[in-house]
Amino acid sequence: MAKNDFTAEAAENYEQKCLCVLVLDVSGSMYGKPIEELNKGLQEFYNEISTDDTTSQRLEVSLITFNQIVRTVQEPALVENFTMPQLEANGSTAMVNAVNEAIDKVAARKQWYKSTGQAYYRPWIILMTDGEPDSDQDVDMLAQRIKQDTANKRYAFLPIGVEGAKMEILDKIKGNIPPMKLQGTKFSSFFKWLSASMGTVVTAEEGQQVDLSAGADDWMAAFTI
Repeated sequence: MAKNDFTAEAAENYEQKCLCVLVLDVSGSMYGKPIEELNKGLQEFYNEISTDDTTSQRLEVSLITFNQIVRTVQEPALVENFTMPQLEANGSTAMVNAVNEAIDKVAARKQWYKSTGQAYYRPWIILMTDGEPDSDQDVDMLAQRIKQDTANKRYAFLPIGVEGAKMEILDKIKGNIPPMKLQGTKFSSFFKWLSASMGTVVTAEEGQQVDLSAGADDWMAAFTI
C-alpha cells in the first residue's frame, strides 16, 4: 500500500472519529530519562483511552517519530487495534519533515473518512520536541503551511517543548494554539491531560466550544486555548 493510502481499509464502526497524530522527537538529546518518561507517558495514555468505551471507539491514534529519519510507527487506528511501541533515542532532528508528514497523513485520513461515510471531529497534531531542527529544515515554509491550515480549521496543532527546547522556533510554527513548555519530564502528567482532553472532544456536540484547561497545570505553568 502506498504511503497514506487508506483506500483498502474498511470502517470498523460509524462512530464519529477524532484523529490524534503524535509527532515525537526521538533524537539523541532525548536519550536517558526523557525517552524513558516519554515511553511511560505513552503507555499510560494508551491505558487511559482503552478503559473509556466512547473514546476507544472514536479516537484514532497515529505515531510519527523523528530523528534524522521520519518514521510512521503507528498508522491511524483505534486503541484496540494496536499496542504502544517502545521508542529509542538517537540521531539528529528532522522536525519539519515529520510535521509535514503528519499534515499529509491527516489530509489522507480525512479523505478516507469521507469516502467511507464516517463523520469526524477536527483532527489534532501534537508535536513534542526538545531540540532545534537540523539546518536543512525549512521552518518558515512549515510555519506558513500551519498558519494557513489552522486558520481554515483543517486540524488543531499543539506544539509542546520539553526541557531544553527552542521555544522561539515552536512559537514561529504555532497555529491556533500557542506553544507550551513541559515542566521537567512530566510526560505522564501531559498524557493524562491529553487522554482526558480527547475524551472531552469526542463527546462534544458539533460546533460546541470545549474547555481543555482542566489538569493542564499539572504539567505546565499556564494553559490557554
